[in-house]
Amino acid sequence: MISDFTSQRVDVKSECLDSDVEYTEAMPKVWNETIEAHRRAVRDATMDSTAALVAEHGLRSVTMSRIAAETGIGRATLYKYFPDLDSILVAWHERQVSSHLEHLGELRDRAGVPRERLEAVLGAYALIQHDVAIAHGTEFVALLHRGEHVGRAQHRLRDLIRDLLTEGAEAGDLRDDVSPDELASYCLHALSAAGGLSSRAAVRRLVTVTLTGLRPAR
Repeated sequence: MISDFTSQRVDVKSECLDSDVEYTEAMPKVWNETIEAHRRAVRDATMDSTAALVAEHGLRSVTMSRIAAETGIGRATLYKYFPDLDSILVAWHERQVSSHLEHLGELRDRAGVPRERLEAVLGAYALIQHDVAIAHGTEFVALLHRGEHVGRAQHRLRDLIRDLLTEGAEAGDLRDDVSPDELASYCLHALSAAGGLSSRAAVRRLVTVTLTGLRPAR
């Protein structure tokens, strides 16, 4: 769902069960960092490897054994971090969503009139919807959107858009005959269609049409 969407592969190989890990040049040498930093590194590497495997081979072809081999850790170590494939993907998606929300928040807070900032936020959100669907497919997206974190993220996103709509209406640039809450719902529902479009050009057209519905009523 909601910054640019990339799946980065991180190569990790282990020569022990858990605590002493030898990393290839693709990973920073974290053995001089704290144990917590090491665990975060292993957790992040696992999530990135899993997302890359799913993107390349499909959801049904990925197993915990394959994830452990790809990440470079033992299965016993992997199960210390995640109980199953779904939990890895949900954790990965939650991290992605947090990054997306941070990016959209930066667009909201940048200089410019409310209408311009709203256009930037809606455009970025629509492209995220599109890129996620293209990269991973509808089955993957459907699985991830069952997580509780998605509801929390949608609530934050709705508030973000509503606040921009309120500012725009007060400035006279956006319509004020419909409540900002209703208009925020309209934006989110309209732009959810971006996931089914075939190109970024089509996504931009959808954003333009959505913004047209936000113009002040005549």
